[in-house]
Amino acid sequence: MMQSLHDLWFGFGVAFQGTNLMWSFFGVLVGNLIGVLPGMGALSAISILLPLTYAMHPVPAILMLAGIFYGSQYGGAIGAILLNLPSHPPHAVTCLDGYPLTKQGKGGTALGITMISSFFAASVGILVMVFASPLLTEIAFKFGPTEIFSIMLLGLLAGSTMSRGSPLKGVAMTLFGLLCGCVGTDVNSGAFRFSFDVPELSDGLELVAIAMGLFGVADFLLNVNRMKVISTGNTNLRIRDMRPSKEELKQAIWPMIRGTAVGTVFGAMPGTGPTITTFIAYALERKISKTPEKYGTGVIGGVASPEAASHSKTQVDFIPTMSLGIPGDAVMALILGALMIQGIQPGPQLISEHPDIFWGLIASFWIGNALLIVLNVPMIGVWVKLLQVPYRYLFPSAMFFIAVGVFSTQNNLFQIWEVLAFGIIGAILIYLNFSVAPIMLGFVLGPMVEENFRRALLLSRGDLAIFVQRPISGTFIAISCMLLIGVTWSAWRGRKRGKPDESVAEEVLASAHVAARQIEQAT
Repeated sequence: MMQSLHDLWFGFGVAFQGTNLMWSFFGVLVGNLIGVLPGMGALSAISILLPLTYAMHPVPAILMLAGIFYGSQYGGAIGAILLNLPSHPPHAVTCLDGYPLTKQGKGGTALGITMISSFFAASVGILVMVFASPLLTEIAFKFGPTEIFSIMLLGLLAGSTMSRGSPLKGVAMTLFGLLCGCVGTDVNSGAFRFSFDVPELSDGLELVAIAMGLFGVADFLLNVNRMKVISTGNTNLRIRDMRPSKEELKQAIWPMIRGTAVGTVFGAMPGTGPTITTFIAYALERKISKTPEKYGTGVIGGVASPEAASHSKTQVDFIPTMSLGIPGDAVMALILGALMIQGIQPGPQLISEHPDIFWGLIASFWIGNALLIVLNVPMIGVWVKLLQVPYRYLFPSAMFFIAVGVFSTQNNLFQIWEVLAFGIIGAILIYLNFSVAPIMLGFVLGPMVEENFRRALLLSRGDLAIFVQRPISGTFIAISCMLLIGVTWSAWRGRKRGKPDESVAEEVLASAHVAARQIEQAT
């Protein structure tokens, strides 16, 4: 424990360095802004700014991207509470009680409760990271290529079968991402694979181009007809309006704790997105409430619980990403890709090999969350006014920065065509109700899975039994098999009952379609 506190103190020294603090502030500022604007999520922002990290030191680069991620969670609650506008799916459930509180004249109180819940939940998530790190350090040297392959295989299966929609569609998208990761030159043999005699593909597809296409251009193509200005009404709030009373804090404390617990548990599980987490936290509050009929009419706990769940999950998400190399969702896959661009291999040994990145990142979470409170309290009115920016200016501007960003990585026009191609592919897939997040998961993890698989077979002289003979590897293989059996059994039972083949996540996310309709009506 004392060693963890010493390492955390070292992390604060890294995070408070001038350059690192500046980029952390820039990240949370951009994330907060992006969170307010409908359709412009953390994925789009990180995709656009990813080329910027090429010329940056690894520490400020990761601090900036992380700041965008958790900063967007704060911004998304503003539109949900004040305007009944769920800018992003995780905040759709916040509308159910947040907006009724606004109509009762308690919008400022709801935002104040949101900030307190968010900071508390983020702090708990950070502490989980701090005290889990010694255990991860101890087991770091027990991981060889066999164990790394097995745990990444579990990450791929979890990400594909637990994503939104049919598990079969998720697996298909993961396989497509794996195929994209195979394009280029084989590391061992030097042969070209899937390059179709195109010289520009000899080095493989670019992570930046795929990310910008799937999450930037695809979003623009799907929302190109949304050009009206959002009416913000009267959203003038004073600082004192955001100060909850003792009674309101009493109503929020236990939902906040339960939501934090839900987010912490789901944050450690790869493949579970923040939307699932917030809906489950809200459903739990209604289930245990003595007056469940009041939910949806303006209940403090209906705001505190899902927002706490969202923020605790956001912090804990970094545990499997940084320490095991398993991204929990598409945003984590992009951050994982940014580490690999910098030549840093995520995994159990990252803590010991790059302590400045790991502990600096943990310390920056507290600093960034404090900065978000300072930013949001006086500037909520400004953020809401930004919703009046016409989409006919917003999206073309984003497209311009996407084109400039991807061209600046290698000064190659071919990569702009890659962005356009994946933008069209992404738009078609999303329109057909496919989740594109598993594509990024497969693309980022695919080469690492292949490399460790081949290395393990070389060490075992081609004996596949090595993957089940080693205890750690065998455990992860067993979990992967149980996951596949569970998903298959669930799908079989659904078909037997005459229901469509959907995952549990799809049932939980059904309410998100209501949020989408609200966005369309508002815009």
